[in-house]
Amino acid sequence: MSASSDPAGSQPGPRSYGRGAAILSVGIGVTGLVTYAYFSLASHSLSDDDYGHITLLWSAIFITVSILYRPVEQLLSRTIADRDARGRTGYEHLRVAATIQLALGAVFAAAALIFRHPLQHSLLGGSKTLYWVLIAAVLSYAASYFARGFLAGNRRFGLYGALVLMESTSRCMFAAAVTVGIASGQSIVALGMAAAPLVSLAVVPWALGRRLRRAEPVTQEQTDALDAAAAGEPSAGEPEFTLAHGSGFAAAVLLIMLSEQTFLNAGPLLIKASEGAAGAAVAGFVFNVLLIARAPLQLFQAIQTSILPHLTRLRATGAADPFRRSINITLGAIGAFAGSVALVMLVAGPKVMDLLFGGNFDYEAYGLVIVSIGMGLYLSAATLNQAALARGRTRQASMAWVGSAVAFVVFLLIPGFHNRVAQVEVGYLGAALLLCGLLYALYRRPDVTAPATPRR
Repeated sequence: MSASSDPAGSQPGPRSYGRGAAILSVGIGVTGLVTYAYFSLASHSLSDDDYGHITLLWSAIFITVSILYRPVEQLLSRTIADRDARGRTGYEHLRVAATIQLALGAVFAAAALIFRHPLQHSLLGGSKTLYWVLIAAVLSYAASYFARGFLAGNRRFGLYGALVLMESTSRCMFAAAVTVGIASGQSIVALGMAAAPLVSLAVVPWALGRRLRRAEPVTQEQTDALDAAAAGEPSAGEPEFTLAHGSGFAAAVLLIMLSEQTFLNAGPLLIKASEGAAGAAVAGFVFNVLLIARAPLQLFQAIQTSILPHLTRLRATGAADPFRRSINITLGAIGAFAGSVALVMLVAGPKVMDLLFGGNFDYEAYGLVIVSIGMGLYLSAATLNQAALARGRTRQASMAWVGSAVAFVVFLLIPGFHNRVAQVEVGYLGAALLLCGLLYALYRRPDVTAPATPRR
């Protein structure tokens, strides 16, 4: 989307930003469709209760990996892009990021062993297999997300797309095997979640063999912009990258990721906890409805992944107008996409959902439209969030996310709603609207520390 407006895409290098982002969009777009296929096949092949526990396992895995590991992905993406734009060399940022990632993985492993009983019996229906799939998958994603951040920061978006596409395809093969009768049971479908991140790492040795990280010369325009910034705003430069610096950024993004997963998973998890024996089946229904919001995030990852290093480079070189233009074009495209999805859901939403997930649930068009509008607001907020991260406003952005997520959970806990699914749908829309408004207000604030803005 924004790639087409990217003037930085013409910077020296073997591949332009625009071409790389387009390749990534195709790869992640196909990944989203394959993810839909995985859950569609699982829904048709398993009982409602078994499918409900598959969705809960998925939620648990991706809540955990997004909270723990995406901060390091974002940290690497932003830091590598900024250092390249400023002509800095060295590998201390990689060592710091690896240290943080290893520590987070160790914390998870210890916590999962300590809390084995509630995880296995309260969340996963007593299944030992699902419990060990949870542990194996989360630990494997530590390496996967480190690789993603490294690829994104170096703008190797084609390889990034290949990694996530290989991951989703390998996972879907397990559900397909159950559907066609090669294998059977919930455990086989679940094992795909553990195998997928390991299979996707096959991209990494090949990528390193292709000399993934290529140093690019700093142009004269970049040098002039940085010299002017140093003269006019001596405090604007990025500080030396240390463990404390990296940990501070990662901690703020960790709060953002926690809030993000609250938006996507609080509904199914709270319903599972409050609805008793039927909770797993109802949670599976709510999960299917929220796939309207979740699945486009797979496609949006292409924009989210490529726009952060892009915006970081523009800010580091003082290109304010292309920065704003990239954001505006992306927001416009999201609005058009969300409007189209809402129209489809209004006209044929229940039929589409019945076709994808079977006719065991009663989907209502108005609820699907509400979630579609909320999805558009949420994706817009995620775009504005990347602008905040590129400008170094990570702490302020995290406060907006946490406040909106808390408001969502509080709304879900309000008693008296006879239709819990509708409560989740309305709560999601309201919280997404609040988040988008807060981040837009942050975006509108002048970037007084931008390198190209001399002190007056």
